[in-house]
Amino acid sequence: MFRKRVSGSFLAGEFKVLEYTLKPKPPFLLDLAVWTLRRRPENAIDRWDGDVYRRVLPMQEEVALIEVSQLSSGTQPRLSVRVSCENESIELRSVATAAVERLLGIRVELRDFYEFADGKPQLGELAARFRGIKPPRFLTGFECLVNAIACQQFSLASGIQILNRFSESFGRSFQSGDTRYFAFPLPEDLNPAHEAELRAIGFSRQKAAALLDLARLERKGEFSLDQLQSLSDGAAVAELCRLRGVGRWTAEYALLRGLGRLHIFPGDDVGARNNLYRWLGLSERLDYENVARVLKRWRQFGGLIYFHLLLDKLGTGGHLRPTHIACDNAG
Repeated sequence: MFRKRVSGSFLAGEFKVLEYTLKPKPPFLLDLAVWTLRRRPENAIDRWDGDVYRRVLPMQEEVALIEVSQLSSGTQPRLSVRVSCENESIELRSVATAAVERLLGIRVELRDFYEFADGKPQLGELAARFRGIKPPRFLTGFECLVNAIACQQFSLASGIQILNRFSESFGRSFQSGDTRYFAFPLPEDLNPAHEAELRAIGFSRQKAAALLDLARLERKGEFSLDQLQSLSDGAAVAELCRLRGVGRWTAEYALLRGLGRLHIFPGDDVGARNNLYRWLGLSERLDYENVARVLKRWRQFGGLIYFHLLLDKLGTGGHLRPTHIACDNAG
C-alpha cells in the first residue's frame, strides 16, 4: 500500500486567489521553458496543457497551486501568474515569484549566447529555432538530486513515472475541481518513510537507501546543494560524489539543473550524448572524453546546448509546436 501524505486538499470555491503579472527577460516563450523543465509528457509534477503551466508549491503547513500563462512575447514578454491557496499569507507572492523565476529561468539573460551563436552554421540554426528557451532549475536541491538518482540506468520516461508515484505517495496535494495535483515531496515528508515503501513504487534497494539518506542529511542540516554554490566545478563534483548513490553523471546533472551552471554538459548522459551525435551528424558514437572534445569550441555554453538538444529531441517526438521542429535534425 502506498502511504498518502495529503495536506491542503481543498474544494473549489474555498481558495484565496492572487493574480499578478511578471516580465521575463526577452526573448521568452513559455512552452519552450516548460518543456525544458518537464522533459517528458509523462511528467505529472510540472503540468502543461499547451497554454497553462501548473505546479503545486508546499508552503509551511499548506500548499498553493501556481498557474502561469503567457500574455505577450516579442521584446516585451509578460506572464500571467495565478496562485490559489487556502490562506493568503504576506509572503505568498514573493514565494510564488521566486519559484517561477527558478523553475522557468525568467531572469536569466542569454544575450551573450545569442551573440556567440549568431552566424555559426550549426549552433546558430539551433539557437534560432529555439529562441525563447530559458534554462530551468529544479525548485530545490533535494528535488534535483532525487530526479537524478531516480533516472540513473533508466530511460527518462521510466524514471519520471517513478517520480510521479513518489510524489503521489509522499507529496502534499491540492485539489482543484476534479483534478488533484501533487507537490514534489520535501525531506520532512519522508520522515518517517521506509525503504520498502520506496521499493514498492519502483526504486531499487540502493536508490531507496540513497534517497532516505539524502532526506536525513537535509533534515539535519548536514547537506544542501546550494551550499556548494561557491565551490569550483571539480570541488562541487567531489563533494556530491561523497553522497550515497551519487556518481559523476548525477553530480554534473546537479551542477546544471540544480546550481544553474550553464557551461556544464553532463557527459555521462547517454541520451544527451546521442542527441549531440545526431545533431552534429558524427560517424562515431561519443564517450565522456569525446563529448568534451566536440564541445570545446562551445564549452562556455555546454549546458545551454544540452537543453537545446533536449528540445530538438522533443520536437522530433511531436511534443513541440511545428515552428520548433527542424526539417533536418542532423543540423
